[in-house]
Amino acid sequence: MNIIVVGNGKIGELLVQQLSKEGHDVVVVDSNAARIRSLEEKLDVSTVVGNGASIEILREAGAENGDILIAVSNSDEVNLLTALVAKKLGCEYTVARVRSPEYDREMNLLKTSFGINLSVNPEKTCAKEIFRLLQFPSFLTRNSFAGGRAEMVELIVPEEGKLTDRKLMDLAPLLDKKALICTIERGGEVLVPSGSTELRAGDKLAVAAATADLPFLLRRFGIPTLDVKQVMIVGGSATARYLATDLINAGLAVTIVESDREKCKALEDLLPKASIIHGDGSLQHLLAEEGIANMDAVVPLTGIDEENILISLYAHSVGTKKTITKVNRTEYLNLFGQEHLGAVVSPKSLTANEITRYTRAASQSREGSVETLHTIGGGAIEALGFTVPEEASFVNKPIMELPLKPSTLIASIVRNQKVIIPGGQDCLMRGDSIVVIASADRMISNFTDIFRERGGEA
Repeated sequence: MNIIVVGNGKIGELLVQQLSKEGHDVVVVDSNAARIRSLEEKLDVSTVVGNGASIEILREAGAENGDILIAVSNSDEVNLLTALVAKKLGCEYTVARVRSPEYDREMNLLKTSFGINLSVNPEKTCAKEIFRLLQFPSFLTRNSFAGGRAEMVELIVPEEGKLTDRKLMDLAPLLDKKALICTIERGGEVLVPSGSTELRAGDKLAVAAATADLPFLLRRFGIPTLDVKQVMIVGGSATARYLATDLINAGLAVTIVESDREKCKALEDLLPKASIIHGDGSLQHLLAEEGIANMDAVVPLTGIDEENILISLYAHSVGTKKTITKVNRTEYLNLFGQEHLGAVVSPKSLTANEITRYTRAASQSREGSVETLHTIGGGAIEALGFTVPEEASFVNKPIMELPLKPSTLIASIVRNQKVIIPGGQDCLMRGDSIVVIASADRMISNFTDIFRERGGEA
């Protein structure tokens, strides 16, 4: 596909790397010549220096014959105008990053008026992800499929418990066909386990289950649950405002620590039920004075990854049971380990996954395109959601007989609103919603891509 990416910031660069790796013809537009030169040295992509909202610049980038334009500059207004101009020039699909809460409230009208096919709001997406994690604090990630009926969650095997030092084949009674352990991350490597694989303390598991069975899963695994009632947010960003609103509406007590006095005043007006503290959240003595040790959860949302990591490490050291750390530079994570940082969210990765999923679906003209895409195992593995097409081959055949590609796993099936954790004798049916686990290197776009020969023939 011919894809134009306007804006080469954090999200733009990650998108360009991913789309280029997937074999698309990518043109990058940015007004910063130095940033463009740096990108040219790293990747084999075309570049144009200039204002992405300019008709002349978009024509030079090929918008008239473009398949998708993705506007992810730092300005909402530039992104909206860029999408509008690209659509008028003839680009088939447009994606725009729109971050302002004011614009977000009018998004349906804006999408219609500006011809936007997909809008993304990294801050809002990040806040929703954190809110979902606080509902089940024992999980490191929660990824939804099939309209929220099925989930892929990640958790750490505790030092002692029902999972520790046990082989998967011995866990069948414990799982009771309600969950499937799909991958194990251990020592920086991601394993697709077999029945003889033994779990160890510290392993990170990716587990498929029905959303309704998540409480059952924790009880069966012997993992203690935490009832979160008090949350401290450090940093008064847009993500913090979205998150605090959701938490307050759910009946939780929220404390926000922000160093900018004007931001504090704005937060007090927007969130009258929250406790707003004016102060530097990177200072341990201030956090101690504001009761960080008594909080059920701490969520650092400053704009600096290093600060967020250090705040989470401090919260962990004083006994805070749950921390959720926002980072964009995920290379930091290997230095500390998630047992100390708790759950980690990356607005950049969440947004890139959403746009990548859309581009893969847009590249397919037939049924069975990818509907949901999440990365697990540090990005090495993809969990993808599909609907089995009406014309699909291999329906009504046991999964054990299907010619699936190596290291490809069908993790769950949703049929008639019921979630099935499949065994070898279960079959796929037309119209099923399924979750597939595969290596990220496969870059699967369609249901048929999971079989050894494209088109579903043995």
